[in-house]
Amino acid sequence: MFYGLNKFIKNILPKRLFYRALLIVAVPVIVLQLIITIVFFDSLWIKTNKGMTKALVNEINTFIEVYNDEIYNKDEIKNLFSVYQDLNIEYVADKNFDYKYQKRRFSPVDRTLRRELKSKFGTRGFWFDSLSYKELIDIRIPNQLGYFKFLVPKDRVTSSSARIFALWITVPAIIMVFISLIFLKNQTRPITNLAKAAEKFGRGEEIEEFKPSGAAEIRQAGYEFDKMRKRIIRHLNQRSEMLSGISHDLRTPLTRMKLQTAFIKDQDLKNKLSDDINEMEKMLNEYLQFTSSSYLEKDEQFNLSELIDKIIEKYNNENISKKILPRVYINGRKNLIRRCINNLIDNAIKYGEKVNLELSKNNNNLFIKIEDNGPGIPEEEYNNVFKPFYKIDKGRADSKSSVGLGMSIASDIIRSHGGNIKLEKSSLKGLGVKIFLPI
Repeated sequence: MFYGLNKFIKNILPKRLFYRALLIVAVPVIVLQLIITIVFFDSLWIKTNKGMTKALVNEINTFIEVYNDEIYNKDEIKNLFSVYQDLNIEYVADKNFDYKYQKRRFSPVDRTLRRELKSKFGTRGFWFDSLSYKELIDIRIPNQLGYFKFLVPKDRVTSSSARIFALWITVPAIIMVFISLIFLKNQTRPITNLAKAAEKFGRGEEIEEFKPSGAAEIRQAGYEFDKMRKRIIRHLNQRSEMLSGISHDLRTPLTRMKLQTAFIKDQDLKNKLSDDINEMEKMLNEYLQFTSSSYLEKDEQFNLSELIDKIIEKYNNENISKKILPRVYINGRKNLIRRCINNLIDNAIKYGEKVNLELSKNNNNLFIKIEDNGPGIPEEEYNNVFKPFYKIDKGRADSKSSVGLGMSIASDIIRSHGGNIKLEKSSLKGLGVKIFLPI
């Protein structure tokens, strides 16, 4: 039960830090406002209005009682109450007046006035209207062959301090929330900048000098990220330099071995040694490409649809069919994307006769699908083929011409762009490669 409630609360809460922090500031202010308003409304405003309304109704009742007493002059009584009680009184001789009136159930003033009038004149009847006049209330009480019409100022039944109170309690709260918005925006901006820098660095993009800002804890995280970034870049540079040295050192003996095999008279032995040397050289070249190329190219905006069209055109193969959405643009490393698609198409052509390539997109991602009608790979090997130098003994990879780096390079390129790559059974009964890239 508690787990379900906890999960429900997490689902309705905002996901971003800015809005969560805003809730921490705004909710207590709003709750405090509501509590103060309810207490004021109930204990002060309503009770005050009730007392004022009750006094007014008593004055009206007193006037009617005195007016109906024959010992007093009626005009003099009307003048006295008009001057000293602020009541505009008029007697209307109309015994057919309809005392039905519109009840406003959500108006505290009408509700209180109706209750007090009913307690005094419930048996005789009454009528009032608080909407026709802006500053007056029209109250009518039946008397003999007509009714008394009382025009009463609204401030006789309601306190004017309510509006002032609402203004004073609302405006400071709005100002506080507005200041909180500015403050929280300034505090969350450094976290957002740090997250964007980490995301760009994770995709292998070049980051300009990162300057940490914000609170002490956020600056500390920024400084540590910057130190980590520089250590990783230094390590990658050292690795590239080391691989360049290895490449230079290994190519020289391989060249000497090639020259020496030319002097071998045994043709069968000569062919075997040449094949081994060529395989070693190819493995060395692919390994160097795999480990050193991804961090050298800068990101750029390019037309992926046009790039794929040019790649397919170079193959000049009628067995390659395509279904490409036009004018699909992406920000990335163009040469690496070209190399990835080349590797996948090479594999598809190598192990199948027909190849189908599709490019599509939605609001957040674009999809590249490459299918063939080859023998495919067992499902349990789907994850293994992305490992460097991994070969399976059956199906697609039983070939000396492959060193097992094509799928590894393709996966490394796609993941460095923040995407994903997976294998599945193709509609052509062979292997299908599906690529997801963020737009």
